[in-house]
Amino acid sequence: MKKFAAEAIGTFALVFAGTGAIVINQSSGGAVTHVGIALTFGLVVLAMIYTLGEVSGAHLNPAVTLGFCAAGRMPWGEALPYLASQCAGAFAASGLLRFLFPKDAFLGATLPAGTAMQSFILEVVLTAILMFVILNVSTGAKEKGVTAGIAIGSVIALEALFAGPVCGASMNPARSLAPAVVSGQLEHLWIYLLAPVLGAQFAVPACRCVQTEGCCCAVKAA
Repeated sequence: MKKFAAEAIGTFALVFAGTGAIVINQSSGGAVTHVGIALTFGLVVLAMIYTLGEVSGAHLNPAVTLGFCAAGRMPWGEALPYLASQCAGAFAASGLLRFLFPKDAFLGATLPAGTAMQSFILEVVLTAILMFVILNVSTGAKEKGVTAGIAIGSVIALEALFAGPVCGASMNPARSLAPAVVSGQLEHLWIYLLAPVLGAQFAVPACRCVQTEGCCCAVKAA
């Protein structure tokens, strides 16, 4: 139960800070800026990895959880409770943002700026890169694990910086699901539910290509 509570709290922090930065940027006339939003997402993930990584692995993302399961790094039996905990945390964050900013129409929901296919492909590739980094930095020497939070948070910020204006750079079904449902912006939600899951799965064989052992073989709790 501690692992599931950690995932709920960590995902709450991610969605509250990340989508909250989007909402506050809109309500303040751009005070946060696009760079600030990207850094907020990266920094909150970095903080939650160091805070909760020893408890649950700090997935904070259903696509990452399913990627770990596909890689044999956690039992499939734990996937559903992890996903439920992540979604619960995300919905709690979006609900609180709705209470704080009742006039905001989107609550930081991810929406494509171009075509749906453009955003779908971007989300697949972005999540594949993110999952590839996660799988590779979460194994190996202890010193490598110490810097994992920096690497993962940096990748999230980097991808949000260059791809955010086009596709939203969600890479996380829970982060997109909660604000979309609470705000009623459901038209493009399928992109942000399906594409990150596919991208994370594509990263697993890519990890096997560069890791001889330990990346995608031993089953263990994250």
